[in-house]
Amino acid sequence: MKGVRLPCSSLLGVSLTVRLVRTSCSLPFTCCERKFCSTTRCLENRSKPLLLVVGGGAAGIYASVRAKEVAPHLNVLVIEKGKPLSKVRISGGGRCNVTNGNFLESKGLAGNYPRGNKELKGAYFSTHGPQDTMSWFSSHGVDLKIEEDGRVFPVSNTSASIVDCLLGEAKERGVQLHTGKVISSASISCKGKFNLKMEKRTVDYVEDIEVDFLLIATGSNQQGYQLAVQLGHSIVQPMPSIFTFKIEDTKLQCGYLLACIVNMHKCTDGDIRTWKITLPKVKARLKLENIYKNQPEYTQVGPMLVTHWGLSGPVILRLSAWGARDLFLSEYKGFLCIDFIPDIHVEDLKVILSQHRDHMAVLSSKHVDHTSVYMKQQLSNSFPSEFGLVKRFWGYLLDREVIQSDEALVINLYSNGLDGDQPWACIANKSLNSIALLLKQCSFKVIGKVRLV
Repeated sequence: MKGVRLPCSSLLGVSLTVRLVRTSCSLPFTCCERKFCSTTRCLENRSKPLLLVVGGGAAGIYASVRAKEVAPHLNVLVIEKGKPLSKVRISGGGRCNVTNGNFLESKGLAGNYPRGNKELKGAYFSTHGPQDTMSWFSSHGVDLKIEEDGRVFPVSNTSASIVDCLLGEAKERGVQLHTGKVISSASISCKGKFNLKMEKRTVDYVEDIEVDFLLIATGSNQQGYQLAVQLGHSIVQPMPSIFTFKIEDTKLQCGYLLACIVNMHKCTDGDIRTWKITLPKVKARLKLENIYKNQPEYTQVGPMLVTHWGLSGPVILRLSAWGARDLFLSEYKGFLCIDFIPDIHVEDLKVILSQHRDHMAVLSSKHVDHTSVYMKQQLSNSFPSEFGLVKRFWGYLLDREVIQSDEALVINLYSNGLDGDQPWACIANKSLNSIALLLKQCSFKVIGKVRLV
């Protein structure tokens, strides 16, 4: 059997690898009356061909349903070691990112796909593309919406709509689902069928089964690669992709920023690590260390999340996907330069800051003895509304020790940050220029990756 390299599928927004292995026999995919079978009969009724799907994630469940749609007479059994569709439940922040609605033709989507774009331009679209995915869910009772950045979510804004739809269709069509089991080995019999060993996770139990068709939908799990190798396939060594960046920043790591949020919202200490700050649009540029010369510079624009361990959100995940191999070679070390206000030029920022300072100076002259007005005039308590920042994050930016990076050159703009208690009216032009530069070129040191759960 020749080695086969198939593209990754982003079905339902979850990075999944799907490999279909077929025997030499063929199935007459003809329409016939829908039939159902019990769990035991699925293996015992050998008058019907059996398709076994390894993996109960998005790709596995969806493929099992589609198999029953085109061949209702086919017995379909899904083997899942954990909880079915567990990643679908948490994808897209619990809303489930179904697919991309901005690129419904092959060339557009392929140009935005880090790897496998050649395959995307081929049979992928002619067989089942994003439009087919959206049409399928819409026809099965799930209303979808396309957001500005192209992400497609259920109108309900909950992944339960997708999970219930997939599991409901699988049950209705007679797909059998076995959980707590794994396929530990696979081989091809002299009859051209697949001999598999199925084990239970909790007890010492091994069962030998024979199937006509085998579909491996295990995503990045090594189990699928091992089975493919056993069946004669060659594997291109995979590397981690789609992860968040761990940042070297003591104020983030010690919970400084999130502690500010706790004080602001009066929540308990136990909630600190669940809080995140969302920045709706930033421009992030990644510069890596310790790899070849003339390396590409990765740049993305989009929403970003600030967490207690570092940086996350769509813009970071896209950087990790496009730079996966170079990030691996650099041992996940480098610098991330963030433009927090990408739609405003740095010179315009300086003008806006200067105008804000002048405005606060006028207020100061009118309310010399008013304490509440004086507090609002402090640098940390006020900033131009055009910036669209969260107040606590503004304070964090002013207080942090800024590290700027250019070709691995580190420059400290301030040793201890800016004094947020000083009045706006007293801010010198030099400091305003530094703030503008900070907003446009704020550098974070990347020291590792954090895998998505």
